[in-house]
Amino acid sequence: MKRRIVRVNDRMQRDYRYELTEPAGENFDPRFKPELTPGQMLALGVFGGRYMRDCRDEFPADWFATARLHPPGAPGHDKRLNCFGVDASQSLAVWRAKGWIHPQDPRGWFQWYCRYYMGRRSEDDDRQIRRWLAMRRHVTQIQANCAPGDLACRKRQRQAVLHWAYDARQL
Repeated sequence: MKRRIVRVNDRMQRDYRYELTEPAGENFDPRFKPELTPGQMLALGVFGGRYMRDCRDEFPADWFATARLHPPGAPGHDKRLNCFGVDASQSLAVWRAKGWIHPQDPRGWFQWYCRYYMGRRSEDDDRQIRRWLAMRRHVTQIQANCAPGDLACRKRQRQAVLHWAYDARQL
């Protein structure tokens, strides 16, 4: 694979650059096995459609072809755009207060995942993969408390695990 430098200039990052060192969607850490691609997540409806509206140029256009996005410039987010129609997000202010935001990815885990999926590898990979692995406890809770295929059971928790690339529709 030919290495490529990505330059980022959007509302949350100016003059940020990173290198793609792996082919898109390949050579993931063996512990990290997401069930959904970033494009699939956006098409299903995540983060109330608010996420990634101003940074489309950084990622493949096909990720946004069927993405459920809140109109540009509209305030807030719309839980109706989420796959399960519920709000399962915490604000960016909460994420920052809890120390979940790394400076290279000011939008959080999903931004890290999008860039990792595209082929960026960084010093933050291990931390983010451990956070992804910790979400498995929510998958286990859904499985323990819901009949298989009952998508009305624990909708908020299902939406939350969907935000972490677990396919909550299959639980």
